[in-house]
Amino acid sequence: MLTGRVSMMLGRQIELPVGDGVLSGLDFGGQGTTVVLLVHGSGHNAAVWIDVAARLVDHCHAVAVDVRGHGHSEPISSTPEQYWRDLGDVVATLERDRLVLVGHSTGGYAVTAAVAAGLVDAAALCVVDGMVLDDRGTATPAQAQWQAPEAAERLRKIFRYGWRADEQQMHAYVEQCVSEAGTDWLNAGARPELVREVMRRAFLRRADELWERRPAIEEIATVSAPSPHAVIYPSVDVYAHVRCPITFVLPDHGFYAQRRDEVQAVVEAAPGRKLVEIAANHNVPMTQPADLATVIVELVRRQL
Repeated sequence: MLTGRVSMMLGRQIELPVGDGVLSGLDFGGQGTTVVLLVHGSGHNAAVWIDVAARLVDHCHAVAVDVRGHGHSEPISSTPEQYWRDLGDVVATLERDRLVLVGHSTGGYAVTAAVAAGLVDAAALCVVDGMVLDDRGTATPAQAQWQAPEAAERLRKIFRYGWRADEQQMHAYVEQCVSEAGTDWLNAGARPELVREVMRRAFLRRADELWERRPAIEEIATVSAPSPHAVIYPSVDVYAHVRCPITFVLPDHGFYAQRRDEVQAVVEAAPGRKLVEIAANHNVPMTQPADLATVIVELVRRQL
């Protein structure tokens, strides 16, 4: 595990052009010729990587992106594949000799899909509790559940996706999230100031002067309805299209902890794949940044 001082740098705000607009991101800088592109999961934003990036910058150049519909990125999805296809445009703007993609949760599928589709030529992938393990027949109805009204209502209730608030209400909600983080099922163990930065970045000020909690429910619904006939689809067959090395990070209290054997089968299906198990809940970048940074640094070193 990497130890030492945790930098309080928040990263330099950057703009990353994509086909129909500009995505926001954080450039943390760093050493070496390897760029590590950090991609968050659904409901999160680039700020979740702050504590991980602080431990990476002595070993590589770290950049994080707000995927469309999230954080400070204005563009929203009109098709299910845009959010991961954007990564091709993002990578094209980065000056790099060597690229490693790291994705957490839905971001894990995003980086996998971008490489599988040939949009990104990566030296390696790191997928953090963001595996796709079902075949298409099983994955299709699982995706469809997010189109149901009750699913939308559940997301509004738990995470307040799409909520609009005045500035005072927004700040009060952010502080509520910070105060509850210690006992939250996803954020327990996260540094309070990190929770604050992530939640602040989750709100975007709109033209009516209200602050919108990103993503909107419509964003979740759009990206959760891929065509079951698509060549690249969130099912286990996507890994057959990936030729670069993949490291899968499996937290023992994450979403896929009970499916270890299936993850192991994906690892054993091709050379260059590795399974790393760590003690953590699902939100690994926030709750166990030192352990995750150690995994990423090792991956970077193997590509040199």
